[in-house]
Amino acid sequence: MNQEDKINNTEISKDKAPEEKISEEKMQEQYINSLQPIQEGQLIEGKIVAVTDENVFVDVGYKSEGKVKREEFEVIPRIGDSVYVVLIRKEGKEGQVIVSKEKADERLYWKNLKDAFTEPRAVSGKITQKIKGGFQVTLNKGIQGFVPLSKIDTIRVTDADEYVGLESKFYIESLYSRGKVNIVLNRRKWLEDENSRKRKEFFEKIKIGDEVEGTVKSFTSFGAFIDLGGFDGLLHINDMSWRHVNTPKDVVELGSKMKFKVIRINPEENRINLSLKHFTEDPWSHFENKYNIDDVVTGKVTKLADFGAFVELEEGIEGLVHISEFSWVKRVRHPKEVLKVGDQVEVKILSYDIQQGKLSLGLKQVYPNPWDDIDSRFPVGMRIKRKIKNLTNFGAFLEVEDGIDGLLHVDDISWVKKINNPEEVLKVGDEIEVMVIGIDKENQRIKLGLKQLSEDPWRSLAKAFPRGSVIEGTIKEINERGCTDTVQGDIEGRVNKGNLFDPTTETLEDAVKKYKAGDSVKALVTEINPSRQRLSLSIKDYFRKLQKEEMVKYIHNDKTEEKVVLAEFLKDKLKD
Repeated sequence: MNQEDKINNTEISKDKAPEEKISEEKMQEQYINSLQPIQEGQLIEGKIVAVTDENVFVDVGYKSEGKVKREEFEVIPRIGDSVYVVLIRKEGKEGQVIVSKEKADERLYWKNLKDAFTEPRAVSGKITQKIKGGFQVTLNKGIQGFVPLSKIDTIRVTDADEYVGLESKFYIESLYSRGKVNIVLNRRKWLEDENSRKRKEFFEKIKIGDEVEGTVKSFTSFGAFIDLGGFDGLLHINDMSWRHVNTPKDVVELGSKMKFKVIRINPEENRINLSLKHFTEDPWSHFENKYNIDDVVTGKVTKLADFGAFVELEEGIEGLVHISEFSWVKRVRHPKEVLKVGDQVEVKILSYDIQQGKLSLGLKQVYPNPWDDIDSRFPVGMRIKRKIKNLTNFGAFLEVEDGIDGLLHVDDISWVKKINNPEEVLKVGDEIEVMVIGIDKENQRIKLGLKQLSEDPWRSLAKAFPRGSVIEGTIKEINERGCTDTVQGDIEGRVNKGNLFDPTTETLEDAVKKYKAGDSVKALVTEINPSRQRLSLSIKDYFRKLQKEEMVKYIHNDKTEEKVVLAEFLKDKLKD
């Protein structure tokens, strides 16, 4: 090439645009490729050049276009789109190229399965039926796989039929076995990885105070677990409502989808605490604006327990009426004796703790304490008629008024009779008259007396028969230790052995023989003690006193006849 030609060629090259040079290169590459032979059964990428109602025509770089049924496309293609086909035959009966998109799709899908098994990567499928040991899964292009029962879910399978018809993703655990295609799938591992991914994303994006959506998954005694998309959050029973919740089922329903407020997050322990009540303001924040100690308020009984009743003043403000605060006078064994759930009651505010959300209420404090003025209604000395409520070994209880009992002690039944058991003289249900003899407001006790209705015969006796006086009685019992005499007022006096006879004139045997039960005798009072109810008598001293009196008479009488009479009288008395 001469210099001139070089100059001309250089000028021509300078005149050409870069785009034209690239276009030429591309055309040359396409031409070279078109010269390369294609083989039947080869997977070829072609271009769509025409679309009709029935067919799609694909340019595969051969002398004619291939024809594919339009129905083989899930989405109607556009001219210029790329598509893979398999060359079935270079020339058909009419000289056209025969291609198959369906075979190309199947071949590409198998390649996709191999890649998914190697990477690994999840593939989509549908569980079509339950078979022995697991489930049959239909993948794309009608390819069948198998999922063992143990690898179908992250939870224990209770009803296998629930999984039939489920579309999901799976990892491929096995693709070949002994040279044969044997696709074994694992859904559980894919769920675990997916849940882990979602949990990590949750902790990265969500913060305390955010709202999240979840589904009520299961219940426990302390709350409910909420499915947040493959991982759980806890809705504690105390975070369900500001009011008292007896059971989680009262607030949320299994399987329901709801919105929750995130109140605690712990990524290290994978813990998420949710709340429903935090969507509204804490009612305790305005408690002191509405309530004060000693206020009488109306509330609703929400729950009964052995130790008391819970009363709700408003939603979220609930207090306890302890069983000891039910009645001033009645012993309440269980709240159900007085209240039932749903009752509207008046209660008094006794104390509260806003930080702890605790409120102490009283039922009895709404009414005056009957013990405060019990002494004005039943002053000491007042006589009342009441029925005997019950008997004990130490006395009887009488209902003074509703809820207030008085005790009639066994020692206050009779002045003179020793009563071992109240049942000897009293009976439940009998109405008797008693006297109020004592009130202890601090310990809430009333003492009643029966014997106090009459004067103390011991004191009357002490007045009428002081020590040294002579009293007449009836022998009740006599033995070698002495005798018992009954004197006026049914009071018993004791004559000891030493006071029964004079040992200088007779023996005990002779003295005992002289008397018998029922005999009237006179005796000298040697001791009388009303407070100790003790009366000591002496027959011996009575006769000595009698002798002294007769002796005095004799000394003051000078007549001999009277002396003889006195001597005879004393003689007769000694004989007696």
